[in-house]
Parts: sequence; C-alpha cells; structure tokens
Amino acid sequence: MEKKLTAIDLFSGCGGFSYGFQQAGFDVILGVDNTKIALETFKANHKGSQTLNLDLHKDSSINEIVEATNKTDVDVIIAGPPCQGFSLTGTRNENDSRNTLFQAVFKLAKELNPKALIIENVPGLLRLYDGKAKNEILRLCEEYGYTCNPKLLFAPDYGVPQIRKRVFFVALKKELGVFEFPESTHSESTYVGCKDAIGDLPDLIHDLGEEKMKYDKKPTSNYQKEMRSGTNFISNHIGTKHTDHVINVISMVPEGGNHKDLPEGVGDSRKFNEAWTRYHSEKPSKTIDTGHRNHFHYKWNRVPSVRENARLQSFPDDFIFLGNKTEQYRQVGNAVPPLLGKVLANQLKQYLLNED
Repeated sequence: MEKKLTAIDLFSGCGGFSYGFQQAGFDVILGVDNTKIALETFKANHKGSQTLNLDLHKDSSINEIVEATNKTDVDVIIAGPPCQGFSLTGTRNENDSRNTLFQAVFKLAKELNPKALIIENVPGLLRLYDGKAKNEILRLCEEYGYTCNPKLLFAPDYGVPQIRKRVFFVALKKELGVFEFPESTHSESTYVGCKDAIGDLPDLIHDLGEEKMKYDKKPTSNYQKEMRSGTNFISNHIGTKHTDHVINVISMVPEGGNHKDLPEGVGDSRKFNEAWTRYHSEKPSKTIDTGHRNHFHYKWNRVPSVRENARLQSFPDDFIFLGNKTEQYRQVGNAVPPLLGKVLANQLKQYLLNED
C-alpha cells in the first residue's frame, strides 16, 4: 500500500496550493494563516485538516504549529508568503516586514525536519533589492541541508487557463537529490482559453443567480468536465449589478481589448494598464487578482463571478468559498492555482516515495 505523504500549508489562505497536494493524494494535516474566513474555507475543503490562526512573524507561532502536529512526521512544508513587498504592482519597500516572512518556513523546518520545502512567490522576489531574498532562501536551504532549485512557472504551460507567472523554490533534503520540475503539458497552441474554462456556466445576464445553482449547459471541453467532476451544483456564482453607465462602457470594449479601445472621453475614471479589460474567449485570462472591477467576461457585459474566477484559477466546482463576495474574491485571487499544486505534488512524490 502506498505510503500517505503529509504536508503543512503556511500562509495558506483558502488553501489552493495544498488543495492540489490533497488531489495528488497527500494528507494535508494543517493550514496556517492569519485570516479567519480564509481558514474557514480551508477547513471546509480539506478533509480532516486542522487550521491555526497565527501571526507567523512571531516565534511563538512556530511552537504552536509544532504542538499541533502532535509528533506526526511532516514530509513537506508548502508556503506562499505574502508577496506585496516584492510585487511590481505595490509600493516596494526593502524593509517591508512581509519580505522576511519566508524565514518562518525555515524556523519550522528546523523543528520538524521535513524532506521537502516549497516556497511560491511573485517573480519580483528573484531580482528586487539585488536578489537579497532569493539569495537568503538559497543560503538557508544550504544551511539546513537542502538542495534548492528555483524556477519561474507559467501557469498556462500546465493547463491553467490564466496568464500567471510565479517563482517556485523546491528544496529537497540533500540525500534525495535535486528536484527536476515537470515538463509542461501545454504549449501556446493548446493553452486552455476562457471559453473552454467558463463557457458552460450560467450566463447571469437576466438574473444575478443563487447561492446554489444547477448547471444549465452541458460541458463542451475536457477542462469543464474536469472542473465539474464531483458535484452536480454550482456555488459562488452570483452576478454583480452594474450601473447602466458601466454596462455601456464595457459593451464598447472588444473581445481581448481594454481601455485603449474606448472612444475618447469614455471610461476616463479608470485608465491604467489593466482597466476595462475584456477577456478573449480563445486565450487564457489575465492574472486573477484580489479585486474584481477591472476585468470583464469575454462575452457578457459584466465582471466575472467568484466561481468564474475560481475556474480560471483551476479550483474545481466542488471547492466552496465562504464569507461575503469581497472576501471570496480575495481568497480566489490570493491562491496558488490548485492545478499547479497538483502537478508539483505528483512530481515531488517520485522523490519522497523512492527515497530508499
């Protein structure tokens, strides 16, 4: 019988990263975050997992995590520390305390001695502040007896219908070798586009939908079938009531276009890079962020629902988001796509199960 591998998820949010590990057969024993509603979502979707609401700046939090594991052997610590300090979209400050949160991973690794660590973050972490954070992660891996292979992954290359680039540091105990990243499963000609990702969901044109809805169309793509497996209902698919003015502005944006395609004087309240962006049906979506006001459905004159954003992040339809709509959008946008987590987890299993 195959050994059940275990994982802990730090800075878990709602648990997209570790949900992929769960799909790959890992036992996710614990999710740790400092946002209550995200942890409630985590618990609702991770079978038998505990959650801890902790501030990972504090060393006392590490002790609480160690106690919560109750001497269970932990094979992997996965972590997606807050990225605002490294993000190109935020105010960059070298002394932002969030820039050092990755150190919590190593403090915990010192106590639990897992076989592997995975740290995910925005590409900016590699080069900002002369690469200080990257170099410190590599130094700590060496100090704690891990090989480390960082790599930028482009989500569409692995079947995620969303333009999202993130760096993953995968560290293995030295005796297990150096982690080789899995080959991509898709190329530009086979990327999953928005229509193949969300085209089977109810339109929400004449009504805003309900908390729980039945599908009103058959799936037309393999991706839709994959997202629908395990449930007969859709949740978190509630529309947004726009003003006539906003609907009118959206209607002028062509498929795949943005604010640059609007007539002069129209939509002037928002004219930055991502403003008034309409998705293209045949291409992956733009990066899903924590808001929902700048991107629009490829066909309908409205913002995507939480469920549509979740689909574009590769959350299956049986993954339920708790909280109000704003909190749900934030949870989806902050997540690591589960499909990326699953791909990495399946590759990692080859090292952890063949360690002898």
